[in-house]
Amino acid sequence: MEITETMFHLKCRADDIGKYVLLPGDPGRTDVIAGYIDDARLIGSNREFRIWSGSLDGELVSIVSTGIGGPSAAIAIEELVMCGADTFIRIGTCGGMQSEVPAGQLVIPTGAVRMEGTSHEYMPSAFPAVPDFDLASAIVNAAKELSIPYVSGVVHCKDSFYGQHDPERMPVANRLTDDWNAWIAAGVVASEMESAALFVAASVLHVRCASVLNMIWNQEREKKYGIECTPQLDMDTAVKTAVKALRSVIQEDKLKK
Repeated sequence: MEITETMFHLKCRADDIGKYVLLPGDPGRTDVIAGYIDDARLIGSNREFRIWSGSLDGELVSIVSTGIGGPSAAIAIEELVMCGADTFIRIGTCGGMQSEVPAGQLVIPTGAVRMEGTSHEYMPSAFPAVPDFDLASAIVNAAKELSIPYVSGVVHCKDSFYGQHDPERMPVANRLTDDWNAWIAAGVVASEMESAALFVAASVLHVRCASVLNMIWNQEREKKYGIECTPQLDMDTAVKTAVKALRSVIQEDKLKK
């Protein structure tokens, strides 16, 4: 694709976008994350996609919001790859599924349950949704170096927020609750909406992608222990971890040149 061509949804051009991209869901979060990179400038905003670019250790880095769910996240990664990006870290939120894990911890996915639709338009259901190993490892190492509490493991990805949070009123309530209990029994750590689509799309596009998530609450902890969960909405630890991980990947990539 020519460098002068404007992306249909993102409304950016290839020369606006860095090789390395941070992917929050919330457009408003991009403005905060921009404070963590140097010389940040707003590229533009269209629908759920808000874009900043700047530098990190001398490399062009972009911050692009994806909106909610797999369909818009897949559009974002597709058009960013067209612009030349090849390394993506999703910075998002999730809800806990294991009762022993308190809200406020980071979740670093090692895989994702593909209970959404987008990834199935890329690969058959037998194909695993997994992050790039080295990129996920960089996120784990960053959390350790920053002494930030985290858990790693499989996350659950869905399309319907209220299908998960209010399944009893759905005509398919039995299936929803049976599946949910099965994921918990198998040790699935948390539930969110984008990583499965991003991981599978990244595999098909032959680029690197991983996620770091802030567990904003844990409904299963409330159920089991009767502990009222106060939403933990501060994204600072997730952003710091993602930026530190990206710095380490940039340095490793420079050594390979």
